[in-house]
Amino acid sequence: MRIGIVGTESSHVDHIVHHLNVEALGGDARVVALSGGASERNELLCAKGGLERIVEVPTDLLGLVDAVMVTDRDGALHRAHAVPFLEQGLPVFVDKPLACDIADAEAIIAAARAHDAPLTSYSALRALPDTDALAAETAAHGGAEVVAVSGPADPQGPYGGVFFYGIHAVDTALRLAPGPLGDIHVARTPTTLTATTTAGTTRVVVTLVRPTETAQIPFHAMAATRTHLTQRTLTLGDHYLLPGLRTFLHMARTRQLPLSYDALLHPIHLLHELARTPGAPTPRLPK
Repeated sequence: MRIGIVGTESSHVDHIVHHLNVEALGGDARVVALSGGASERNELLCAKGGLERIVEVPTDLLGLVDAVMVTDRDGALHRAHAVPFLEQGLPVFVDKPLACDIADAEAIIAAARAHDAPLTSYSALRALPDTDALAAETAAHGGAEVVAVSGPADPQGPYGGVFFYGIHAVDTALRLAPGPLGDIHVARTPTTLTATTTAGTTRVVVTLVRPTETAQIPFHAMAATRTHLTQRTLTLGDHYLLPGLRTFLHMARTRQLPLSYDALLHPIHLLHELARTPGAPTPRLPK
């Protein structure tokens, strides 16, 4: 399987190229081409992974690849970079977040639906061993009544503000508490944002803490059932991207979606509420 990558500034690309092209952990899947022109960054990636081609613009990948990973740090670029490939029916993974705007997220999904193109997007934290263990332990005790996840995020960050890092805590919370979202309420302090909502019948609390210039809090998740409490600090190992990468490759091979389109939209709606100016209108939630 020939993989093309759009948007190579993220460190995630280094891991993807290493896992697929150096360690050969994706079976026959291999990154064969990057877009963005012959920058020093792209030349280095090609040298490390033995890639075959660098192209100037994303659409130059058409005809060269069987599936595409859109990995720009700034989610505002994802719609323009993902839609041309979805319109050709190619499997597409959009790295977190799917978009920094609800309209963009809906447009990406509409393109996938219209052209029967497999599409998925998620945070790598969603599939960490710690997250898996939390989900399994919670299910074994009857399912979560309350989920609380905390992590760092900077509302003034250069890559879409709270969307860039906030997606990790939000996506983890909604993995532990799947289901349609209720009304979302946000409380703000000078250094924190806290969203409370329901996902299905589960109370969900997500707290984002602005990092300092030199440090940030770790990601942490807690789930309470009616009889049991479990919590973990979420640890990122050397292969933290691998479970999500394998999920994408399975989708590309089978064309079976790992997440529903509503599940892709729910984190964007919650992040929109965390990011928006108080008093601004709230777009409709997907049912």
